[in-house]
Amino acid sequence: MEQFTPLVRSKDQRPIRYLVVDDSIFARKNLAKMIESFGGQVAGEAGDGCTAIAEYTRTQPDIVLMDITMPQMEGIEAAERIVRQSPDARIVMVSSVGYQENIIAALQKGARHFVQKPVKPEVLYEVVKYVLGDSAAASAAQAAAGVTP
Repeated sequence: MEQFTPLVRSKDQRPIRYLVVDDSIFARKNLAKMIESFGGQVAGEAGDGCTAIAEYTRTQPDIVLMDITMPQMEGIEAAERIVRQSPDARIVMVSSVGYQENIIAALQKGARHFVQKPVKPEVLYEVVKYVLGDSAAASAAQAAAGVTP
């Protein structure tokens, strides 16, 4: 997999911490590989919306990658509940169900962006940079040295 310029938190130059939420273990592992190629760290994983809420509270990640269609609680409802308890939460919906109404509902409930499956690493990288904004920076020193955090 392609190596990207590592993204780090602007405030402390530490790796970006992700919560990966998908009912498919394969999808979670695939996203974890992409996150590592961005210099990030998987802070936690969940296979349904209920677990996602608990994991968000436990891990306090910098960003959440959340599937829409899951058992027990859909991703849109989980995103809404996370944002209700943590208004600064940054959630990116990642789903193969790219219906306009789902995307609009997710954004209205607090998600910051949407990425269509199958996920292209270069697209996810750009979306993560956009969603994190000023709180993330490309680690130029580590990129020049060829070091990932």
